Amino acid sequence: MRYEEKAKIAIVKVLVPVAAFISSPVLLLAGAPIRRRYLRYIYRDEAPLILEKEQGRVSIHWFVVTSSLVAWLCWPTESLVRLISRRG
Repeated sequence: MRYEEKAKIAIVKVLVPVAAFISSPVLLLAGAPIRRRYLRYIYRDEAPLILEKEQGRVSIHWFVVTSSLVAWLCWPTESLVRLISRRG
């Protein structure tokens, strides 16, 4: 979507937290593997950029990656994975 499409950007800004809230039980229980796989999918080699400033485009994935609510919901399992990996 283009930067100039203010209505679409506003709708996406509202819908990403709603979707995160709906999927919060899943993210709280299995957030780290899901988020890791999602980030690998977005940043793979042949993937389109999530933010293209030269062309004035932003992907919906950008709002998900930068969402603090999604990061906060994935935090418990990410910290648990770090704790388990440190212990062996």
